[in-house]
Amino acid sequence: MVLGLQHFDDRVGDENGGPRLDPDAGEELMLVEPAVAIALGSRPPESPGTLYITTRRVIWLSDTDKGKGYAVDFLSVCLHAVSRDPEAYSLPCIYTQIETEDAENEESESSDSESHGDLELSNVTEMRLIPSDPGQLDTLFGIFCQCAELNPEPQEEEEENSWFFGNEEMADDGSDSEWQLSENHANPIGYANGDHDLACTVHELRINDQRFEDAEEVESASRNGHQFSG
Repeated sequence: MVLGLQHFDDRVGDENGGPRLDPDAGEELMLVEPAVAIALGSRPPESPGTLYITTRRVIWLSDTDKGKGYAVDFLSVCLHAVSRDPEAYSLPCIYTQIETEDAENEESESSDSESHGDLELSNVTEMRLIPSDPGQLDTLFGIFCQCAELNPEPQEEEEENSWFFGNEEMADDGSDSEWQLSENHANPIGYANGDHDLACTVHELRINDQRFEDAEEVESASRNGHQFSG
C-alpha cells in the first residue's frame, strides 16, 4: 500500500459512474454523499463533487471534471475530526490529517510522486471535506470512525511512547502510580487511527500529588520532633 493521497479517476461504466472498488480485497461501499467540496492543504475548496466512503478508502470524484478525483486509504488517515470553529476554518467540515511516505529521500520522492497541476499529492498532509449540508457532518464522522476501526494501524512490538499506559495497566499498579488518566466524555474531539481510547473522548494526563503531600507531612513531623528534642 502506498501512503498518502492519490489521484483517482477509475469510474465504473460511463463518466457519471461511481468509483471502481476492489471486491477481491473485500472492499464495500459504506456511504455516498453528493455535493461535497474538497480542500487540500492550504488551497481553496474545489468545485463540489461526490464523496464515496468505502471499507478501505475515502474517494472524492469531481462532478464537473470527470477526469479529476482523489483517493486515500484509511490506513493513511491518521486523524479525523469534525471542525465547526470558524476561527479554525471558514466552513464546517470533516478535517483529516494524512500520513505520507517517509521524506528521507526528498529528491526521489519529488520525481516519482504523483502530480496534479502544481500540487504534489504525495506532499498533502491535510484534507477537508465540506458538505453542502453541515447537518451531515455527524453522519460522516460516524462512518469515518467505523471504517477506521475496520483498518487498524499495524501494531509494532514496542511503541515509541512506552511511558503512556493504558487503563488496564494503570489499574494493576493501584494508587501508587505517579500518573493517572481521567476521561471527559462530554468533550468529543475526533478520532486517531490506531488508538480507539481516543475515539470520542478527551484524555487528560495529570500528576498524582499524593506523594508530595505525604512528603510534606513527614517533613513537618520531623521539624516538630527536633523542636521537642531541643
